Amino acid sequence: MRRLGFLIVAMLPGLAWAEPVVLRVEAKRGPDTAAVVESWAARFPEVMTFPLSGGWTGIGLGPMEREDAQAEMARLKAAGRIPRDSFIVPVPAGAAPVTAAAGGADAEAPGADAEADTVEDASPRAGAGPAAGASTFAPASPAGEPPAAEAPAELPAGDYLRLQRYDTRESADAALAEWRADFPEAGLWQQPDGGFAITLGPVAPGVGEAWLQAFRAAERVGRFAAVLPAADLGEVLDEGADPQLPPAGEAAMPPLDEVQRALRWAGRYDGEIDGTAGPQTNASIAAEVLALRAAPDAGSAMQALIERRAAWRDEMGLTPLHDPQSGLSVTAPMDRLQFLRNEQGLSIYGPRNESGAALILYRAPGGQQEMLDFTGLVTALGWVPAPERQVSQGSASLIGRNDTHIGQAEARVVDGHVEGLVLIWPVLDAEDQPRIAAEMLDSLRYAPADEAAGDAPADDGAGEGAVDEAPGTTADAAAD
Repeated sequence: MRRLGFLIVAMLPGLAWAEPVVLRVEAKRGPDTAAVVESWAARFPEVMTFPLSGGWTGIGLGPMEREDAQAEMARLKAAGRIPRDSFIVPVPAGAAPVTAAAGGADAEAPGADAEADTVEDASPRAGAGPAAGASTFAPASPAGEPPAAEAPAELPAGDYLRLQRYDTRESADAALAEWRADFPEAGLWQQPDGGFAITLGPVAPGVGEAWLQAFRAAERVGRFAAVLPAADLGEVLDEGADPQLPPAGEAAMPPLDEVQRALRWAGRYDGEIDGTAGPQTNASIAAEVLALRAAPDAGSAMQALIERRAAWRDEMGLTPLHDPQSGLSVTAPMDRLQFLRNEQGLSIYGPRNESGAALILYRAPGGQQEMLDFTGLVTALGWVPAPERQVSQGSASLIGRNDTHIGQAEARVVDGHVEGLVLIWPVLDAEDQPRIAAEMLDSLRYAPADEAAGDAPADDGAGEGAVDEAPGTTADAAAD
């Protein structure tokens, strides 16, 4: 009677009853479907069947209210009586109750305190019911399956990563669009149970599991994620493309301070370079493994990232600069810079070969107020147009841009002195600007006179006059 009442509610949504649901436990297709349904009905008194796409038949327990179904699902999974990936769905269209001809005293009512079966006995009948923990999303073809005529034609070969699963096509299409922002090769399948799977593949044997662990480490996938053969995924709706995911490597994890520098270069990390594996560092590593796609293991992926950073440093001409005026040492793109002059304690480097880059270095006795005076001068001269400011005790950061250049100024108080630099970089190379700035800030230090290499010439006498514009630019370009 309860089952009939729930079915009426399902067909008459205007009735103010709780939503009826079914605890979905299995899908079958083939000549032994009836036997499997009967075996479930022999175990549970309220069993329903409902049609799925591709000729599959869904099997569920219920109907029942959602709150009751959640409690029942947890209890039965813990007891090993239903597969671990059973799930709850609203009563499907076409659902019909099963008359349990074989069900009797042994049938268990939902919520009953019957003794749980062992995992080995989780199948209602040997050879017919679901094996404990077996996937209900991708049932294996039974031995008595009608031959190949019913199988999808020419399924793609290889394993696939099932990244996410959705109940509706609308939700799956929206998720696919989001996945393709990072993984343009992602595809979409309709599974035998009627659900929709976001996939990535094909992948070579043994490769899928390693990448699945990488996706889990980055918290990009949930409990339905799995590595499956194409035959278990169902029907291809949008195959996507081969992601060409490489196998795991054998490299050990590089030193963490170098990893952090490489992650910062990649725009993945903005924390301290302290060589400590904290939550931010670990999350950044996991995210970069997926973005880089060099290897699914963190050690090999981070080694590849470090090598890419080194190649970029060579390409940008990053070399040590020892400035005798300020006594500061910094790694800078010297193939794009040349010394211009010293003015009012500032060492000014302008563009080389019309590169559009410039650098100002400054060091003088002072504290918080003198540091703020330096940042005010930088702003007044337009070196950092319309800056966004971050000021704290002992440090200040300004960054801004206009149509021609990006300006960034950094200042800090160290041992009773204000140390500062200003980087001016062409807006046409905006991608490299934060990388250049990070490399310079990481290397900036005070070098005593006997350590300075004298890379910059001494004061050429050009000036103790007022500093009036960004070096190597017009006043219009320097001003906002």
